[in-house]
Parts: sequence; C-alpha cells; structure tokens
Amino acid sequence: MKVLSAEQVGQALDYPSLVEALRQVFRGGAEAPPRHHHEVPNHPGADGTLLLMPAWQTGRYLGVKVATVFPDNPGRGLPSVMANVLLNDGATGEPLALVAGQPLTNKRTAAASALAADYLAVKHAKRLLMVGTGAMAPEMVRAHCAVRPIARIDVWGRTPDKAHKLATQLRDEGLNAQPIESLEAGVEQADVISCATMSTEPLIHGTWLRPGQHVDLMGAFKPSMRETDDRAVQVADVFCDTFAGALKEGGDLVQPIEAGALAREDVLADLFALAQGKHPGRTSDDRITLFKSTGAALEDLAAAVLAYERSAD
Repeated sequence: MKVLSAEQVGQALDYPSLVEALRQVFRGGAEAPPRHHHEVPNHPGADGTLLLMPAWQTGRYLGVKVATVFPDNPGRGLPSVMANVLLNDGATGEPLALVAGQPLTNKRTAAASALAADYLAVKHAKRLLMVGTGAMAPEMVRAHCAVRPIARIDVWGRTPDKAHKLATQLRDEGLNAQPIESLEAGVEQADVISCATMSTEPLIHGTWLRPGQHVDLMGAFKPSMRETDDRAVQVADVFCDTFAGALKEGGDLVQPIEAGALAREDVLADLFALAQGKHPGRTSDDRITLFKSTGAALEDLAAAVLAYERSAD
C-alpha cells in the first residue's frame, strides 16, 4: 500500500485538473452516502467534530476519509481541519493508498467552489473578495483564479494583521492582492465574494449585494454557523454542493429555511444537477448567485484517485 505525503498530494492536485475531476465525478462517476457527523467534547475550548466520509466507484475505487475539525487549533499553530483518506480497490477491497488529507481536503473544497463558480459567476468576473484569512483562504483564491480572469483580490479578516499577511503571501505568488478594512465596501465592489470562516453570525448582508455578483460560502459547516443573513439568500439564486449535506448541515440554508425566510424549493440545484446539465446555473449577468458547500465524500474520492494515479506515472 502506498503512502502519499502532503507534499506529493499537493504537487499532484493542480486546480485545472482537480476542477475537471470533480466535474466528472458529479456527472455520475461515484456513489456517496451521507457522511457520519459526530460532536467531540473538548473542554476547555470549542468542541471538535469527527467526520467519516465513504464513497465508491463501482468496480474501480472505494475510499473513506476520516476528518477532524477543531476550531481552536489555529491558536495552537495547527490547522482547524485534519484528515486522511484510505483508498481501496473498488473490485477487491484491497488497500491501495493512504492519502494525506492535507492538502487534499483544502484543495478539493476549494475546487468544488471553483467548479460552482464556473457555472454561476459571470464569465468576466475580475474582482474577488476573500473573506477569511485561515488555511483555506489562499486555496480559495487560487481555485477561483483557475476558472475566472481574476485581476484583483481584496482580503478581509477580523484580524487586520492576518489580512495583511495573506495579501503579502498572494502578492509573492504574483497575484494582485490587497488587504481591506471595510467588509461592506469590499462586498459592494466584488464580482465574486468567497467566505471561508468559522463564523456563527452573519458577515455578508443581503442589502450589500448588487446584480451580477456571485457569493461562495464554504465555511459555516454546522447548522449553528452562518456567513450570510436571511436577506442574502432571499435576493440570490441559491445553489449548493449536495442537497443531502447542505440542507442538513449548512447553517446558511438550514437557519433561513427553519425561520421561514427561505423555502426548500428556493435551493435551485446542486453540483450534480449543474454538472449533468439539468440546470443551466447562471441565467443572466444581472442575477445574484449564491453557492453553499458543506463538503462531500465523492470530492475526496476524486481527489484521492487523481493523486494516486498520478503517483503511478
């Protein structure tokens, strides 16, 4: 059985290739039952989360990711999310590889948002607002830049020093990134607004949004968390990665549906429908679109398979 290190996985998973791998798997290349979601008490401090995420391609590959999410980890100098994927032969069950979950998890999450943006953001989107400064933020920026002609990146975070640090990192990569102080002003000027936070209170308000924008929400992975207010989902055409996950775990959809501010049928399509051509995605340049992701095991499987097959080349 191979062991693929974080370095090997990072080298294998470039965003153009990974976005296309996810597009193909959402077109019907895998089965993925709902993930197991368990709260892990952690005193003192915020409770952790254990996620068990199986998926398989009949006769080809079978995989399961074991992931943990501990919100206090950045204060310890550790990433909030840590994981590994066990990849097996789908015909025999033989273990093939243990694939490092970092950066696989970050990259497949960012690639899913980029895939959604490929259907939902205006083709000429040039200005990206990155809300959040954690480990996911630079990956979200790189992924969005792989599918749209982003010419400027504004970075906002609760801690200005972290926003400055991330902007500097992105500039060192050749990207035109600047930290900003006003979140409202950043939202008003952006074509694509990407949020990667652990927020439990709305950050993005619907009254700030304007026609033509695309809002990408990948944080707030629990029903108790959210990054947008009710008005934001009311003014937008709403999409998600999977109905099974987002409508159960994504607070940005769960809370307004429970409050009666959003109807279930207002969530127009998931990535399955978009990739299979069952929904056109953005229907005009003056619409506001909003995408909510909570993650799906078939994304991990697609990324693990891509990394594994490239390691054999």
